[in-house]
Amino acid sequence: MHSAVTLKQNILENLQARSWRAGHRLPTERELSEQYGLSRSTVRRVLAELKGKGLITQTVGSGTYVSEEVGVALAQIASSASPLATSPAELMSARMVLEPAIIAMVVGNATAADFERMDECCEKGESAGTIEEFELWDGKLHEVIADAAHNAFIATVFQRMSEVRAQSEWGMLKRRTATPERRLAYEREHRALVAALRDRDGARAARLCLEHLTHVRQNLLGY
Repeated sequence: MHSAVTLKQNILENLQARSWRAGHRLPTERELSEQYGLSRSTVRRVLAELKGKGLITQTVGSGTYVSEEVGVALAQIASSASPLATSPAELMSARMVLEPAIIAMVVGNATAADFERMDECCEKGESAGTIEEFELWDGKLHEVIADAAHNAFIATVFQRMSEVRAQSEWGMLKRRTATPERRLAYEREHRALVAALRDRDGARAARLCLEHLTHVRQNLLGY
């Protein structure tokens, strides 16, 4: 089961990536309803919001199309967004690209002290008494792994990602989708990733990192 947020974000991602260009015909309300497991009224509400932003147009009896002014509308949305106005879906997309990409640098540059910090994050996360505390150490682990690349620019990027993770929307999604089984799975995945990094096995670590992020995305966003 998806959410209205997921539907909206997926449409926006198709527009931003230019996968859907001006004049492109969107799936019907019925098709979107079935694909995302949403009511027709919810789909209609999402489309109305996007239409209000000038991203799409709707013609009775014909369908829903990408607006001819989609480029201008996207630019206006980008210029009005605050620096941290990043959705969970946007954050996950960035993480899926960035985190596996830095594994080779981590494998090449990580020190014994870095691995001690990773172990500490795993231990603190495993002993956390609340979802919020676990999420704190979960985020810290990924930040510590990025720090182990020993590249100031990368460290800055991951600090910014941690700020986005601290936003209420991400936290609400985490709490709503959290189960003891999922938490245990994340803990095992964290330990396996750290072990691969310690073994300097870049290929294994990159694979485990992507598998972990795919697992997180599936649990949070349903795809």
